[in-house]
Amino acid sequence: MAEPPLVVVADPIDARALGRLRDGPCRVVDASGDPASLPGPLADAWALIVRSRTKVTADLIARAPRLALIARAGVGVDNIDMAAAAARGIRVVNAPTAATASVAELTVAFYLALVRGLAPQFAATRAGRWERGSHGHELAGKTVGFVGYGRIAREVARRIAPFGARAIAYDPFVPKAIDATAIVPFETLLNEADLVSVHAALTSENRHLMDARALGRMKPGAYLVNVARGALVDESALLAALNDGRLGGAALDVFEVEPPMNRALLEHPHVIATPHIGAATVEGQERAGAETVDEVLRALKGEPLTALVTPMVGPR
Repeated sequence: MAEPPLVVVADPIDARALGRLRDGPCRVVDASGDPASLPGPLADAWALIVRSRTKVTADLIARAPRLALIARAGVGVDNIDMAAAAARGIRVVNAPTAATASVAELTVAFYLALVRGLAPQFAATRAGRWERGSHGHELAGKTVGFVGYGRIAREVARRIAPFGARAIAYDPFVPKAIDATAIVPFETLLNEADLVSVHAALTSENRHLMDARALGRMKPGAYLVNVARGALVDESALLAALNDGRLGGAALDVFEVEPPMNRALLEHPHVIATPHIGAATVEGQERAGAETVDEVLRALKGEPLTALVTPMVGPR
């Protein structure tokens, strides 16, 4: 009798989800606690579960001759060589809705912290200074421009509407929004937005989408928020725009290299930086594990998949 298919878990997922997977029609090897042990079970792996730590390169795929499914316990699949997977006929699935609320809430928190100038006030008060007076602005009446208008951006738009903020978006794949957000050309967004909020998927075509030219087109004193992928923003150009006072500030949850090495950007007084925690709430991680395991179990049972990922071209 043939052994059940082997599912290899390369990165940590929610413990309850892992338990459900172990109860499924498969064998499970959890290599998440020791990344160096991953090559061993790959040779027999039918499915591979990853988050963002493991890079599913063409070489890794070549070392897994039986691999039929790659499951990303999150949204972005830029850590997976989609071309190599497609060439082998390996299906790739993700957990597209797991992080939506978590990332949307962090994004709104960034908006409020930026427009109110809270980061310098946190530091000053902690240092024993009592700097009262007029500080910052209201989010009410501001224009928020979304670069990429998918699930997360739409959820952010829903959350900021009660603040009285106006929403516009640039996304070549969204000709018309189903809500009150106006879809506009990229240049229009840069010219009108008080906050430019980056939510696009990273592709080879839109790397450094927010480059020196784009940053130079933003309104004087505007803010940049990036909760998508670090490589969408040219960090050297962003630092220059902050240093010369053209931008009012930036909030970054993602960086081109993680952990980031650009200390001048991290320590800039008008930068709020967090360590890629947008999806890292307890609730978000529970959903990511559950959605991923649900999809793997569907694949094991031969049922239709609900979160199959196909290669895409992002906003440019």
